[in-house]
Amino acid sequence: MVHVAPTAFGVDGLFGGGERYPVALARALARAPGVDCELVTFGGSPGVRCEPSGLQIRVLRPLAHWRRHPAHPLSLALVPAIRSADLVHTHQLRSAPSRLAALTSATVGTGALVTTDHGLGGSGSHGVLSRQFDRFLTVSRYSAATLGAPPAKTRVVYGGADPVQFRPGPTEDRTGVLFVGRLTPHKGVDRLLRALPEGAELTIAGTGGHDRRRPERDYPDLLRNLAAGRRVRFPGPVTDEALPTLHRRTAVFVLPSVDRTCYGRRVAISELLGLSVLEAMASATPVVASRIGGVPEVVIDGETGLLVEPGDVDALHDRIATLLSDRRLARRLGDNARAAVAERFTWEACARRCLAAYRELVT
Repeated sequence: MVHVAPTAFGVDGLFGGGERYPVALARALARAPGVDCELVTFGGSPGVRCEPSGLQIRVLRPLAHWRRHPAHPLSLALVPAIRSADLVHTHQLRSAPSRLAALTSATVGTGALVTTDHGLGGSGSHGVLSRQFDRFLTVSRYSAATLGAPPAKTRVVYGGADPVQFRPGPTEDRTGVLFVGRLTPHKGVDRLLRALPEGAELTIAGTGGHDRRRPERDYPDLLRNLAAGRRVRFPGPVTDEALPTLHRRTAVFVLPSVDRTCYGRRVAISELLGLSVLEAMASATPVVASRIGGVPEVVIDGETGLLVEPGDVDALHDRIATLLSDRRLARRLGDNARAAVAERFTWEACARRCLAAYRELVT
């Protein structure tokens, strides 16, 4: 099988859930007995490498990017890369590579064609695209509902976290509050800064988003202005090696995503799942998150974390302060969260759900 990801994860691509998901899932599939898996992605250093997991990663050099967007690399080299595969699994339904894969399937043929969307916007040919794909493997029930794909073709596979990589440390002293994600308005980090309890430390890890228009493109500057004079640090992107330690040392993880930004713009689709939440949960770090998108399918309020209404600064302040002061509650929620990840939300569990969907198409 071949997975197709429009943007690579890491320093050569982007740091985000939509980039982490394809590579983490492909690695889990490659480790499964009898599975031959290749990940095709795009970047400035073309070539092929094989990872210890058995996953082969093929990087294609794009000729250009449609609309100058990183998720729309253009390369006809994708056609021969997928043509002989018995199954092609694209990521980001509306990305240029996913559209090209659908066109290739319709014209010259490929094996079974499935897709997982990660929230990339777009319009125009969704109706045509939906007829080309054999299955829609969504990351949540919410994602399935917003995508509007035919129910008979849709399977919810969720996503995962690695409970070995993300795990609680026996001697780590947990302090402060953590946010991990892109610094873009729909993430609501401005609300988190306003809700931060007096004297609490906050780490905001991540890079800027894809916002090209003002005022959205200046959002990181707004955050730094709000953080001035407070115990807030911006370490930028965090490597795969450093991220688990950051989670283990954190007292509270917060995902404050909103349905209306601080600039008054409505967010049509937000947080299809929230991989950063799953990584915090796997680390037994108590979570405070907005009741938005697919997050309530993962975080059960009062059991595996605490939920607040999107944009409610007072409630966000109250929940963070509660977990910072009540270590017994924080420990209970963190332990429950890790157990939930181990049971349902590992990458191996996600891979098993995908393989079950693949077997419906490939015998």
